[in-house]
Amino acid sequence: MKCSIGVFAYNEEKNIGKLLEAILNQKTNKVEAEEIFVVASGCTDQTVSIAKEFEKKDARVKVLVQEIREGKYSAINLFLRAAKNDILVMESGDTIPEKDTIEKLVNVFEDPKVGIAGTRPIPINDPKTFLGFTTHLLWDLHHQISLKNPKAGEMVAFRKVFYQIPPTAVDEACIEGIIKNRGYKIVYVPEALVYNKGPESISDFLKQRRRIHCGHFYLKKTAGYEVSTMNPWMTFILVLKNIKFNFRSIIFTIGAILLEAWGKALGWWDYKIKRKTHFVWDMAKTTRDLNAKGNPASKIQEKLKHE
Repeated sequence: MKCSIGVFAYNEEKNIGKLLEAILNQKTNKVEAEEIFVVASGCTDQTVSIAKEFEKKDARVKVLVQEIREGKYSAINLFLRAAKNDILVMESGDTIPEKDTIEKLVNVFEDPKVGIAGTRPIPINDPKTFLGFTTHLLWDLHHQISLKNPKAGEMVAFRKVFYQIPPTAVDEACIEGIIKNRGYKIVYVPEALVYNKGPESISDFLKQRRRIHCGHFYLKKTAGYEVSTMNPWMTFILVLKNIKFNFRSIIFTIGAILLEAWGKALGWWDYKIKRKTHFVWDMAKTTRDLNAKGNPASKIQEKLKHE
């Protein structure tokens, strides 16, 4: 099963080399990553030069440069035009896949009814801090919701049954809606892991969440589509089921709920009052460097054994 991979980067010099190494060293059996596109949009750091070093070493790597940053949706459309395979993998430049993620993710397309598949994002943030706790809580909730109602995010694979997406601030959700409207299934692959990093400042957290919520309000209005994790009641019930009754957990959970509610309110304000789209968004700087101490995979794999 051949696939094309698209990596989308804006000033990712701290992570792009590690990400490309992780992709090139994937353990595969049935799956072949035939081409790997790095779409560098308006980069002002060393992202392009680092990516081009990989291009010289491996013929599969192809660097596409957008001189002006036009929004991730525009970069995705460039990838859609360039990729030649029917199965496409899309990954953000600030993530790192586990060594067998692409194999596990793409294998599900042996079922012709599957149109899009999502990975399980694992944050590397320290859960002992408030924002680390909040990030882990959000992604754990997304995981539990996706087990019943699949949702794709961070790193996805999909069938090339369209050739462009409209302007959007929530690209994975937009693609998910397009694929579902064409009659295909959405699949969640929880064993396909991808590491990311949540915000380490409240301002960055709110910047990220208001953009995401604004994007979902816009998507629901323009396309009539809403992802499963936007269901507030399902999320609230899962929070109650998973809360640990100790002082730290209770305080952090209340704080996380209030912070997320404020982010959603800001997103509503941007969408309804300011008429802001966030198609080209201001990046959260504290999410960019995945230079964690050691490999987090062993701890995560141990945790997964007990789930």
